Amino acid sequence: MSDAQIVDSGGLNPPESTETTTSIGSTGMAAVTPAGALGPRRAWRRWRRTRPFWGGLLIVLGAVEILLAELAPLSAIVHLGAEGLAGYFVPVVMLLCGVLLWFSPQQRTFYAILALVMSLASWITANLGGFFLGMLLGLVGGSLALAWAPHPTHGGSTTARNS
Repeated sequence: MSDAQIVDSGGLNPPESTETTTSIGSTGMAAVTPAGALGPRRAWRRWRRTRPFWGGLLIVLGAVEILLAELAPLSAIVHLGAEGLAGYFVPVVMLLCGVLLWFSPQQRTFYAILALVMSLASWITANLGGFFLGMLLGLVGGSLALAWAPHPTHGGSTTARNS
């Protein structure tokens, strides 16, 4: 048998199994690698699926767009006093909510509701919510994060995630 062939161990571990991968190294010995150690792409996918990633991403994008609209050099927009400060405070809080949704998904309900409130507050404080686009991104992202639910941890159940 050559080094390029993989020997099946009596059908106990078929090659299409996703739990382990068997490869033959330069010494001719078979090495078994756990599925989690196959690469950064699988680790990224696993990390992304265990939190409200897309909701957080849309909230962050909305906050960045609102901040860019606040910094726009338009002469018709005046930033004075407390309203000018609130125009920067609201998108910064939105940005923090989006990042905290990624790194602390256990408190996703609080962060999602806070992001929704800040998105609505940006209508008044930050140039019509970053010219509507930032506010809409924040509202959609907050809604996605609020509706997200983790997979059930017990095996064998095929019930819906949001029941």
